[in-house]
Amino acid sequence: MTTIQPAPKPTFREALGLWTKIGFLSFGGPAGQIALMHRMLVEEHGWIRPQRFLHALNFCMLLPGPEAMQLATYIGWRLHGTLGGLTAGLLFVLPGALVVLCLSIAYVLFGKVPAVEAAFLGVKAAVLVIVIEALIRVARRTLHQSYDWAIAFGAFVAIFFLSVPFPIIILGAALIGFLLAKNHIPSEAEQADDGPPVTPLQTIKTAALWLAIWLVPLLSVGALFGRDHVTTDISLFFSKLALVAFGGAYSLLAYMAQQAVETYGWLTAGEMLDGLGLAETTPGPLILVTEFVGFLAGYRQGGEPALAFGLLGAGLALWATFVPSFLFIFTGAPYVERLSANPKLAGALRGVTAAVVGVILNLSLWFSLHVLFARVEDRWYGPLRLSLPDFGSLNVEAALLGILAAILLFGIRLGIVGTLAITAAASLIWALLTNGG
Repeated sequence: MTTIQPAPKPTFREALGLWTKIGFLSFGGPAGQIALMHRMLVEEHGWIRPQRFLHALNFCMLLPGPEAMQLATYIGWRLHGTLGGLTAGLLFVLPGALVVLCLSIAYVLFGKVPAVEAAFLGVKAAVLVIVIEALIRVARRTLHQSYDWAIAFGAFVAIFFLSVPFPIIILGAALIGFLLAKNHIPSEAEQADDGPPVTPLQTIKTAALWLAIWLVPLLSVGALFGRDHVTTDISLFFSKLALVAFGGAYSLLAYMAQQAVETYGWLTAGEMLDGLGLAETTPGPLILVTEFVGFLAGYRQGGEPALAFGLLGAGLALWATFVPSFLFIFTGAPYVERLSANPKLAGALRGVTAAVVGVILNLSLWFSLHVLFARVEDRWYGPLRLSLPDFGSLNVEAALLGILAAILLFGIRLGIVGTLAITAAASLIWALLTNGG
């Protein structure tokens, strides 16, 4: 059996060029981003062994936060230490973050223009199908045994019908997976050498340093503007979100959308879908949608000058979302090889990923109801919540655009960016023709 042997360690300049390329090409969500890194880093350049790549990926999936960005950070750390990890992680995020920021500014300035609104209706319809595609993909990869299906079904019922908080669902699924995990002794092929030796004191110092880097700027902004200001709410909400962001962005969207829309009133459900559509069209993690939400929150509720508070809100959301990933990676990276061989942790990960399927199903239904129907009412029957649409408010155009997106994604197998562009253009043409008539 042939194996891919690691090539000589690249220079920092060589790695910088490749991380820049990955940052601008990282479309397609975490699955596409991870596949891109595997092809470039393992197969083409041979800078990391396949087994170490998989061990690192399993570790990142156990952590809250964007796993593809964390994987890039880990590999950068392996190659060039902390500077390499920072460079890889930042270049994975910054290109998309700059694009999302520009699109967010354009959205608040021109989003009410009929042509722009028409284009975004096509984006929303495509996003619905993209989320459904993600549900199918994750389910096929995740649900193998009967208890996997049971955890997924239980997670869906808990969040959709009983409104159980997302962190409780994740913790419960991890506990079930941990308890059901079978002992397994890794084979020689599955083992890899440990990372550089590190003392407990070094680990504590690293964790304390990155905890300060994460929290001190957020606390300073809170002290400057006060507890009741929207910037403090942004800092607190997205910091909490960063700690429960297991399973990737799709698993978080329902929780984040419901809080941002219903609890804080920063934006509407339709605008949340617009933000997701913007994040889908850009490189980098899908969780960059937090930047869009933070910008709208600061722009609308921060005060004057509105644009400055919008920029501050976007910056706080990005900081609170991504800096914790550096904390987790730089603290835990030296222990990856030992943790990856622990069967109980592998079982906990399996429970979490099964629950994510149920959470994404909830997200799919929540988004579908708010895109396809103008009016949706929540009714409570004791602890049971039912979201019931007014069928008379069905948006026929959105339904037809959703069918078009499904044909493009599932039938023609067009990529995400192409599908979004075509559905947006179709919606815009539809609006021009109907308005002209």
